[in-house]
Amino acid sequence: MSSSETHSQSIQVSHPDSAEPQNHTKGSVPFNVSEYESQLRDAAPRLHGRKLTTALAFVAGTGFTLFGYDQGVMSALLTARQFERVFPEVVVDADHPNHPTLQSFVVAIYEIGCLIGALSNLWVGDRLGRRKTILLGGIIMIIGAVLQATSYSYAQMVVARIITGLGNGLNTSTVPSYHAECSPASKRGSFIMIEGSLITFGIMISYWIDFALFWAKGSSAQWRVPIALQIILALIMIGGILYLPESPRWLAKEGRDIEALAVICALEDKPYDDPSVQQTYLGIREAVAMESGVGLHRSPVREIFTGGRPQNFRRAFLGVVNQCFQQITGINIITYYATILFERLGIDDVKSRIIAACNGTEYFLASLIAIFIIDRVGRRKLMLFGAVGQTLTMILLAVLGSIDNSATQIVSAVLLFVFNSFFAVGWLGMTWLYPAEIVGLRIRAPANAFSTASNWIFNFMVVMVTGPSFNNISWRTYVVFAALNAFIIPVVYWFFPETAGRSLEDMDVVFALAYNEGVSPVKVSLRKDVPLAGTPEADEILGLRKRGTENDGGSKDQ
Repeated sequence: MSSSETHSQSIQVSHPDSAEPQNHTKGSVPFNVSEYESQLRDAAPRLHGRKLTTALAFVAGTGFTLFGYDQGVMSALLTARQFERVFPEVVVDADHPNHPTLQSFVVAIYEIGCLIGALSNLWVGDRLGRRKTILLGGIIMIIGAVLQATSYSYAQMVVARIITGLGNGLNTSTVPSYHAECSPASKRGSFIMIEGSLITFGIMISYWIDFALFWAKGSSAQWRVPIALQIILALIMIGGILYLPESPRWLAKEGRDIEALAVICALEDKPYDDPSVQQTYLGIREAVAMESGVGLHRSPVREIFTGGRPQNFRRAFLGVVNQCFQQITGINIITYYATILFERLGIDDVKSRIIAACNGTEYFLASLIAIFIIDRVGRRKLMLFGAVGQTLTMILLAVLGSIDNSATQIVSAVLLFVFNSFFAVGWLGMTWLYPAEIVGLRIRAPANAFSTASNWIFNFMVVMVTGPSFNNISWRTYVVFAALNAFIIPVVYWFFPETAGRSLEDMDVVFALAYNEGVSPVKVSLRKDVPLAGTPEADEILGLRKRGTENDGGSKDQ
């Protein structure tokens, strides 16, 4: 909606105190359409249409580029000469049998910070809103990056990485929800997959920057500069979020209906009485009405642990499992330890850094595939495709690792590229999209806090055990991850509903219909006859309208 657009003709208005259209009345009090339009204009965001959706994608993407950069930057620094000089605890040799654990710890402790940040969203996410939470996360990340770049002891680096992780945990548990809540159903998958690609873009540029600074062997700039550069990304994200509107779903949840409708108009670039805008608006308000009626006296956190028609616990648990699965694939064996893995294959330090940077570049390029096919193919098929490919790749890595000669080492190096490709298409962006889609509005912030916390718990576990595992059981580490990837396949097939092509409120209808009929939500999600949210048929399924009442005069059953 253009902020200057007005409508002088007599029209039906959806005003904030009713989900039903009213004709110029607000109860028994005359309702002034011009005044209502004036309020909408005042609440309209600075940007609208394509400019707004592009700005949203840019800011969300910058947040995830920062996430990827911070994940990848330590890969080559762990074996950089100047880094080893300041932090001798990370030097792995026969004289220091505990150093593999210390090396893993300084990397993995970042995940603990991320875990704390994600869980803190249980309390701050809905109170601050999506924008302010992202702003807070960015500021904390800058503080952590400054402390990392100025570290002169192992203990300071550990504390600094925890602080950086705290900010990243807030961001990663908020940005996907924010972007999903501001995206149309037809393009939501592609938009969030762009975020996944930008994680790999961040990883890629961190690898190349590490390689460029590798030649500064006589200066601590060799590792301080790569760490400090993430501050630039954080500043871009903070500056951008100031120009963006709040999520319309969060605004409606807070009772700020005029602002919510104004944001929907801006996102769709249509007037407020357009049928598409009204459908979205009514769907959101009915989701708020249903969830407020069901859990009126319970906090959103307690609401997660309930069943019934909304099936909140089941939906939140699917998000938690989805994030867990991403980490137990073993992707961060490569992300965090790429340079070390290539060195273990007998490649010298310069070539291993070049190959690691190329690996990150290929990882980014492969991730672009998912952007173009996610909304056509669907979520389930991509997850299954990725899991099957990852399982086979891990099996081959284990077999070749047991043989261990120059020829198998070359093939193993290639297979690390192959594994990244399967993961980039099937699982990279998926776990930032799916948990935001699968849960209802009332529990979205705390549920995504739990699911993101799951990501960081298992991320910590994988990163922490990788160093000691390769030292103790060598190639057999790949056997463990092959089994874990194989386990993912049947779980996704039997328990993960399809969300492609449905609005966030449509998923409420899917789970309510599955509950009413006593069938699996997976089966319902694959059906074509599920009513759209905001329609009378959906109202009946959700329990908001008694069967047989009139569309415009029936009573609400809450």
